[in-house]
Amino acid sequence: MSALYLPRIVRARGGALGDLPAAMAQCGLGRALVVTDRFLLESGPVERLLAILDEAGMAATVFADTVSDPTVAVVDAALDVLAGGGFDCVIGFGGGSPIDTAKAVAALALERCPVSSMKVPAIVDTPGLPIIAIPTTAGTGSEATRVTIITDEISSEKMLCMGLAFLPTIAILDYELTLTKPRRLTADTGIDSLTHAIEAYVSRRANAFSDAMALSAMRLIGANLRRACDEPGDHAAREAMMNGAHHGGLAFSNASVALVHGMSRPIGALFHVPHGLSNAMLLPVVTAFSAPAALPRYAACAREMGLAGEGEGDQAAVARLIGELRALTAHLGVPTPRCYGIAPETWAASIPTMVEQAMASGSPANNPRLAEPAEIAALYEQAFG
Repeated sequence: MSALYLPRIVRARGGALGDLPAAMAQCGLGRALVVTDRFLLESGPVERLLAILDEAGMAATVFADTVSDPTVAVVDAALDVLAGGGFDCVIGFGGGSPIDTAKAVAALALERCPVSSMKVPAIVDTPGLPIIAIPTTAGTGSEATRVTIITDEISSEKMLCMGLAFLPTIAILDYELTLTKPRRLTADTGIDSLTHAIEAYVSRRANAFSDAMALSAMRLIGANLRRACDEPGDHAAREAMMNGAHHGGLAFSNASVALVHGMSRPIGALFHVPHGLSNAMLLPVVTAFSAPAALPRYAACAREMGLAGEGEGDQAAVARLIGELRALTAHLGVPTPRCYGIAPETWAASIPTMVEQAMASGSPANNPRLAEPAEIAALYEQAFG
């Protein structure tokens, strides 16, 4: 482990949104571009955020045109709003899409260039404007990571961008912002977080710090995801999920994700499946494929999630883990790509492109079991349902 990358300030509690002005003042910030979505603007949370800033004498302008799977066009539109506004920071307020958009905008704020110039293998460490991340879902962990994903509308490629320029300076974790989120969103973002934790723990780039964060995330999410979905007003479950998502974000930001994420991104880009849901579609299948190469690691996941006892053998523990992932996705109503409405012939014709994009992302190289292109193609066929 050569280096760790963490937000400078994290405020985590129910009602933490009210701590935003104090955190900004610590960093000498006071004029923000708020990057969010239309739903949050029209349903009240953005108004609450602006009132908190206004009461503290801090200025803010809102850009609310982000979209699911943020695109180059949306980043460019936000940069147009940013230009000449005298802003000293960018606030990403919402789920992963607004936060990812805010990251790209902040990175390009001081020196505008094509978004494609930032995609991996480029590493963008030169800072732009400070980023403040305020998640309203417990899922992406984007508030803890030095990555963002922007879709190129022309090629339908989800471009992975990485570097310190994308690492938030401030993260505000207020689980109360998630209490009204619907079951489907709670489920998909929750499984996304669980995938972050499992993949970080089995990654070839895992380290002592990422292990601790990944295991904590699995413990919190494993015990609370069903509760948060089935009893949405359960404050304890919602708080555990928010903390678990953050720990999962810290884990994969310092260890990487692996084959599930590599295969998931093309599904989102080509078929507009939400990121967490596409991960959920793949997690049981890819885990079963990968587990033989790292039985002790996957067995530790099962034990941390309370699925197997310490005295149980690794093989049996891993079988319990795979069984639970299948049961969990069934309980949460995760559809197969077929049930989602993707035509079999369209899926089959897209497999070569998905394999190519998955390999190009670099994430499969971190998987404990390295997959050949033909094996990835077979996994796509198996996951289709």
